[in-house]
Amino acid sequence: MNYSIIIYILGWILNVEAVCMALPCVTALIYREKAGVAFVITIIACLAFGIPLVCRKPSKKAFYAREGLVTTALSWIVLSIVGAVPFVLSGAIPDPIDAFFEIVSGFTTTGSSILKDPSLMPHCINIWRCFAHWIGGMGVLVFILTLLPLAGGYHMNIMKAESPGPSVGKLLPKVQATAKMLYKIYIALTLLLIVLLLLGGMPLFDTLCAAFGTAGTGGFGIRSDSMGGYNMYIQVVITVFMILFGVNFNVYFLILTRKFAQAFKSEEVRCYFLVILVSALIITLNVRDMFENIGIAMQQVFFQVGSIITTTGYATTDFNQWPAVSRTIIVLLTFCGACAGSTGGGIKISRLLLMLKSVRKELHLYLHPNAVKKIKMDGKVVSHEVMRATNIYMIVYILLMAVSILIISFDEFDLVTNFTAVVTTINNVGPGLSLIGPTGNFSIFSPLSKLVLSFDMLAGRLELFPILILFLRETWKKF
Repeated sequence: MNYSIIIYILGWILNVEAVCMALPCVTALIYREKAGVAFVITIIACLAFGIPLVCRKPSKKAFYAREGLVTTALSWIVLSIVGAVPFVLSGAIPDPIDAFFEIVSGFTTTGSSILKDPSLMPHCINIWRCFAHWIGGMGVLVFILTLLPLAGGYHMNIMKAESPGPSVGKLLPKVQATAKMLYKIYIALTLLLIVLLLLGGMPLFDTLCAAFGTAGTGGFGIRSDSMGGYNMYIQVVITVFMILFGVNFNVYFLILTRKFAQAFKSEEVRCYFLVILVSALIITLNVRDMFENIGIAMQQVFFQVGSIITTTGYATTDFNQWPAVSRTIIVLLTFCGACAGSTGGGIKISRLLLMLKSVRKELHLYLHPNAVKKIKMDGKVVSHEVMRATNIYMIVYILLMAVSILIISFDEFDLVTNFTAVVTTINNVGPGLSLIGPTGNFSIFSPLSKLVLSFDMLAGRLELFPILILFLRETWKKF
């Protein structure tokens, strides 16, 4: 284990987080809020530890898969612990476990909150909650990849550990160039969203918070009714961009390089849009009598379907009151998730497609035992390693979900609350059903349950294995 390079990268994490906290500091100055002092103290502490760590260059820059997984997991844990400090110091969220849950939900782009009314929070606290979504959406380590002078292709070991999806590839010959391209696309889409929201009359502060949450597919609201109080234009713009940020960013790169045929032949993206369309149409037909007319029903349903499948978690209506069929589809979309290589969470469309293709292959082999059949995606043969990783992921996913549900059931809430709490956190969605629906919050859970759900959020955002590998004794052995 190359501990020196891990410590070096953790130093970068502290420094980058200190820079990111400049935004809530400026916000506190603008609104003259005393809570900004908590951010200043945290920035000083981050730099006091971070600068000495990055000044000591690692003796070895070799960085293999094991270091990549451990660094990714530790980076997100450190990021979350430090990010929670201003909440506690300012008194906005005095309980450390509540503060940790809130910021983990922010960085993992989950959007589950312990706050009953976010509008009562200082502006600097709310901007930090929402900015955490934007930081975590693309991944802070992906950003640091553009800065780190690692050689020999070691960057890919970090990118694979942090990027969502069953497989990660390079868009450009160099991984650093790929990371820069991803962030350019991410920033450009965010700026376009900000402009469109401002054109719709949304206040600047609300626009920034909504844009950060939409781009990161996070979903923290700064109002008690989430997005329900904004006009239809704003809701439609957010609907479109939630769905756009749920698309694999490789597609945008292919469009920018004018490889249109390659971009639009993606099976995953076609399936993603098909699932959204079919789900929205079924729900619209099911809930049309609950709205003034079919047009409003369709607009509200598309917003909610887009919010859930992209794991953003914004709400404009209380879907907890919808009929059973609609609520069932919402829960299924929670599992489904967005595309691999997007800012969305969930199992991912690509994994579901691979599993369906695997089932089809097995059924074919029952009929034709001697046949040789390869699983293909977008016309390319899927390697055995990818299929094995997909199958193992699903096994671990189900086990983790089952254990988590069992632990939080000791709080004695109903099964729907417990089940959807775990499902929505492990898939980084936000709202669940029953007591934690769009009008509820997670403050009802015990400290132990909040820690379990925080673990689920981190595990879900990092695709399970980087977090779980920390618990293996072999991980820490020197070979």
